[in-house]
Amino acid sequence: MNAPAPLVVTPAALRDWPLAEPGSSKAARGELLVLGGGRTTPGALRLAGEAALRAGAGKLALATVASVSAALGVAVPEAQVLDLAEDDEGDIGFGCVERVVDRTEAADVLLAGPGLSDPAHAATLLAGVLPRVQCPVVIDALGTAYLTENPDGLRHLAGRAVVTANPVELARMLGRDELDGDEALLDAARELAARCQAVVLAGAATKHVAAPDGQTWAVAGGGPGLGVSGSGDVQAGIVAGLLARGEEPAKAAVWGAYLHARAGERLASAVGQVGYLARALPGAVPGVLEELR
Repeated sequence: MNAPAPLVVTPAALRDWPLAEPGSSKAARGELLVLGGGRTTPGALRLAGEAALRAGAGKLALATVASVSAALGVAVPEAQVLDLAEDDEGDIGFGCVERVVDRTEAADVLLAGPGLSDPAHAATLLAGVLPRVQCPVVIDALGTAYLTENPDGLRHLAGRAVVTANPVELARMLGRDELDGDEALLDAARELAARCQAVVLAGAATKHVAAPDGQTWAVAGGGPGLGVSGSGDVQAGIVAGLLARGEEPAKAAVWGAYLHARAGERLASAVGQVGYLARALPGAVPGVLEELR
């Protein structure tokens, strides 16, 4: 029997599935820890962290290599920055695993992956961290290499995880060369969600969200301007910020996909179809949230 068609996400559908009212204190809106980056890629953490705060998260911590931590702290003064030892390549050293795991105990959500630059390194680093994490998790970008090597690596979270991936990353996790077309992308998202027991958010022109129980959603729009460096980090940050606020994974992923797409449309209208920067996307998120109230 064919799987049911995905629910098309519209503003009306989201108003019928509203976010909880945000708490009045930063503690009430949750704390996010972002793990990633390196000597050459600290900006990914800034994009993800700022997007999470714009989506309503209350507190933010960024964990990356010591050589860039001071500059990152100045760039994102709202965040606590953890300075981690680095290896000779400028990536996060494996000796930091214990410190990261300890820090997750104070976090409501862990976002792992933005700015990691080597799949083998990312898989090994997260293999030391994720099996010991108990809070909800978002896996993004090259953090998905962990699931390529450990397909069952999120099952201990019992559905409290979201995987955000582009089509190339999604194909790699499933051991395929490529995903040809929108239907193949949807089927792949369903397959990965069932395999990992996590919500999967994947796509480009149309974003697909698949839950472990087989339910799916489709978010259209956004335009070609979202195909720019750093855009995925922003989307992952929005999703993680909504999780930190207390939303359940499927709702955080669906709303996050829509907020990301609509922020892109707003910038396309104001700046141009292409040419706006990913750093501008977080600032558009609060306005989209307000229009959905």
